[in-house]
Amino acid sequence: MEKTIYAEAIKEQSRGFLTMDTVIGLIEKPKFKGQGDMAFPCFALAKTMHKAPQKIAEEIAVKIEHPLFEKVVADGPYINCFLQKETVSKKIVEAVLAKGSSYGSHSFGKGKSIAIDFSSPNIAKPFSMGHLRSTVIGNSLAHIAEKCGYTAVRINHLGDWGTQFGKLIAAYRLWGNEEDVRKAPIKELLALYVKFHKEAEKDPSLNEAGRLWFKKLEEGNEEAKRLWKWFRDESLQEFSKIYGLLGVEFDSTAGEAFYNDKMERALELLDERNLLASSQGAEVVDLEESGLPPMLAKKSDGATLYATRDLAAALYRQEQYGFSKAWYVVGFEQTLHFKQLFLVLQKMGFDWAQEMIHIPFGFVLKGGKKMSTRKGEVVLLEEVLSEAIRLAERNIEEKNSFLADKQQVARMVGVGAVIFHDLKNDRQTNVEFSLEDMLKFEGTTGPYVQYTHARACSVLRKSSIEIDAGASKGLADEASWAVAKLLMEFPSITEKSFHQNEPSAIAKYVLELSQEFNKYYSQVKILADDAEQESRLALVKAVTIVLSEGLRLLGMKAPSEM
Repeated sequence: MEKTIYAEAIKEQSRGFLTMDTVIGLIEKPKFKGQGDMAFPCFALAKTMHKAPQKIAEEIAVKIEHPLFEKVVADGPYINCFLQKETVSKKIVEAVLAKGSSYGSHSFGKGKSIAIDFSSPNIAKPFSMGHLRSTVIGNSLAHIAEKCGYTAVRINHLGDWGTQFGKLIAAYRLWGNEEDVRKAPIKELLALYVKFHKEAEKDPSLNEAGRLWFKKLEEGNEEAKRLWKWFRDESLQEFSKIYGLLGVEFDSTAGEAFYNDKMERALELLDERNLLASSQGAEVVDLEESGLPPMLAKKSDGATLYATRDLAAALYRQEQYGFSKAWYVVGFEQTLHFKQLFLVLQKMGFDWAQEMIHIPFGFVLKGGKKMSTRKGEVVLLEEVLSEAIRLAERNIEEKNSFLADKQQVARMVGVGAVIFHDLKNDRQTNVEFSLEDMLKFEGTTGPYVQYTHARACSVLRKSSIEIDAGASKGLADEASWAVAKLLMEFPSITEKSFHQNEPSAIAKYVLELSQEFNKYYSQVKILADDAEQESRLALVKAVTIVLSEGLRLLGMKAPSEM
């Protein structure tokens, strides 16, 4: 609100050279607290107004007045605004308390849906730390999309088809034991998969056996189908435990196999639009004019491909969900594939394909290297989550052994530690796996933010005063103002995280709010019985609302006691 008022004043004085959206986009936070609350750089006006930015800043600053502004001053090429602390802090806290968890929501997505393809592990393989990123980034983006008014359709496009299943069936028939697999399905199937690749290095004919078994699976061979279905069912049971721990749910778990009978239609549509061309016996879509290699739609032996399957999936999802946007939360290595996929859909004449985007992310590294299931170099996510919960239980026992629901809180904190460790990093950076760093309960961690929320809830419990939306009379001290200003930023943070597909914006924000609140807690006697007590408690309550909602958007819980 205050940012909009400031932007309107700047726009008015800029003689219409800049649009409102441009002005809002240029307003920034000053580098130092003493420089004010908002700053507008005048460089964008220098060319059109034919003056030095410093001169423009001086001329405009003296003309801006508003009851919410304490003063507006020129600071070099910047126009800096100082807000009326008491008035504005009252407005901010009132807004948070009145709106509750809906504070920071937007309506620009109302009536629209987003299909979000994320997680998508391969069946018959363990759910490793390598799968964590897509899962928690996608889950958070779904929450953020809903915060902006969209209906989020969560899709888990399981990897349940392909030559690797022929290899696994071949390995099981050569070395597998049914009883062992039933006891520990994923562990045993992984061992068979790893053994197959090691043995195939010595005996390349094994690869041919794998291909033959997959061909049998494609042709509907009863034994191949039985084993494939068994592997899939066992995997889904194991995955459901992980998703349950992470609090992740899906609207669809239709995997690659689901689209087997839908690919022919995709090929027919390509053919109808004269997009298919022959290349060495295969059928491709030429994308040379866009500087991309051709998309292979059908092999020379008549087999369809990954790209054909994703074409069929996109067509099915548009028909089923009528999405306004489609997001694919998939690693960097698939960048070319998605460029080709979206371009082919556009060439087919589907305008909705322009709203399809690939949301890549960096790898989880171990010792600086990408983890490999094939070589057996994986860290199992379930083991990491279990260890995190155990550590949380130990910490609670040491520090607050009388806490009610200790196990439930330990689960919130342990799982939250793992999620936050991932989401606090910019999406596109690689994350080095470190159990030690992930499970720290101090510093820039999830447990630190959760503890801050619990601390604020504890302050409210100690007071007998009932806090409602009108409780705040406004606060003007610097410690309170630092917290109130951050609360004011939450709506713009949620919008930014949506447009940039970046959950880390939320994670960094809740960390900063936690740090400022903890400074406030240490500097101010919140429960002192004076005229400002209710206003201070209202500020504390507003902090609990925003921290809880910020954590929810990340897919985390906010314990009220720790």
